[in-house]
Amino acid sequence: MWSQLGGTLPAPLFLFLAGISFALVTDKLRLKGVPAGQIARTTIRRGAEIFGLGLLFRLQEFLIAWGWAPWTDLLRVDILNTIGLSMMLMGVVCWIILSSGLQTRLALGTTAVGVGLTISLLSPLLWTSWRPRWLPWPIESYIDGVHNLGEPQSWLFPIFPWSAFAFIGLAVGFFLLSDEARKHGAATFALAGASGVGLIYLARWLDSRPQLYAKYDFWHTSPNFFLIRVGLLLAILAAAYLWCRWGAGQWGFSPLIQLGQTSLLVYWVHIEFVYGRLSILPKRAVDIRTASFGLLAIFLSMVLLSVLRTRLKGRGADAVAWFYRPAKAS
Repeated sequence: MWSQLGGTLPAPLFLFLAGISFALVTDKLRLKGVPAGQIARTTIRRGAEIFGLGLLFRLQEFLIAWGWAPWTDLLRVDILNTIGLSMMLMGVVCWIILSSGLQTRLALGTTAVGVGLTISLLSPLLWTSWRPRWLPWPIESYIDGVHNLGEPQSWLFPIFPWSAFAFIGLAVGFFLLSDEARKHGAATFALAGASGVGLIYLARWLDSRPQLYAKYDFWHTSPNFFLIRVGLLLAILAAAYLWCRWGAGQWGFSPLIQLGQTSLLVYWVHIEFVYGRLSILPKRAVDIRTASFGLLAIFLSMVLLSVLRTRLKGRGADAVAWFYRPAKAS
């Protein structure tokens, strides 16, 4: 069970961190006195940019797999698409709250929790009895991940349930920015970690009780599984704080911090070497030892790529000038 949980964490982590980052940006603009409408335009535009990058990524993958990938792959709902849409949805929700005169972090965070839980609770129904079958499949796929296959697919990333993680991240972000949270520092993150562990045990207890849904799919749409992963994300958040405050993050160079500074580039590049045609290992054909070496290789490669990106950022013109510099006479 725990290995399966670990294997499902990257996408929730991306969305969770996107929500926290969204809270940081929104709060900064709010404190500057920027009007609610302008905050919404700024954040929704950024979400649209990420969504556009998601479409470009699908186009790249289609071209790399030219000849055997079906054209419908262009319309697959991938994680970048969902991050972009989630950011646009968060922008709309924050605009509604800020425009209503509720300018507090508490109001924004509470609303975000409510939206996240609502998305999670509706997911089992929207994947089964409430499926919007009347929509064209490219649009329905953003709701339940049906693609063109007639049934919701667990390997896609529709709004239900995935956007719920972004809204929970948004709520956590506003909580961390509150005056009380900043005042208590380490205790705040300790509370987050303890709350995460508590959520995991609560969700496991709820899962052992009779369920409200006629069709209950624990691993794909269950609100209980959602709570377990939220608990794990909160525990990871607390561990990351410990790492950066008192652990190896203070030793000097931190590969995790470095990767975080170029996360989009690392995601974009690593996908093809892990899952795509340029995969560095045969798919479903290696043992644990070989897979571990492959993981180490891709990790070190992405750290190197990230370092190069950081050091060369803004030096493109210098590099081009060096390449085309006139040869000196001998």
